[in-house]
Amino acid sequence: MELKNWSHPTDAVKIIEGKENNERTIQLYTNGSKSEHGVGSGVAIFAGNELAAQLKFNLDKKSSNNRAEQLAILKALEAIVTLDITENGPRTAAISTDSRITTDFLKNINNHKFVIEEIRKKVSILETANWTIELSRVKAHVGTHGNEAADQLANGAAQNRGATISYNKIPKGTW
Repeated sequence: MELKNWSHPTDAVKIIEGKENNERTIQLYTNGSKSEHGVGSGVAIFAGNELAAQLKFNLDKKSSNNRAEQLAILKALEAIVTLDITENGPRTAAISTDSRITTDFLKNINNHKFVIEEIRKKVSILETANWTIELSRVKAHVGTHGNEAADQLANGAAQNRGATISYNKIPKGTW
């Protein structure tokens, strides 16, 4: 039997259902998109009420929308360490996604899909570095400014034909 390097069940990601809190040091909105043109992920990062960064990533056209949603969260977590935050200030980041599947996967300690495990590991690393990371699920397409910005970024990445693929791992099975 092969031994896996999975996250410990106590290294759970804090998921806050239906709550969005803008009183965080950093607010990150993530989204994924799949169309006939391609697959993309988008991240809109806000410091206070100011847009601090916009990220978009192309995925292989065989990737699912769910994979794009999850990659957006992973890339948002990776971006946190690059942000200029004062050492004495609060180090809190709230990540908002409209992907129920992703939040359900993260809650399920028996789900060990690659990107889900990578998200758990990044959260654990950030929390070890004195960050507080929260993940919330927001409703899609109801006018939430940050979520709409991330949706536009993801759609733009999916439309960007011929661009360099940021993520090309294809799952063995469909989900």
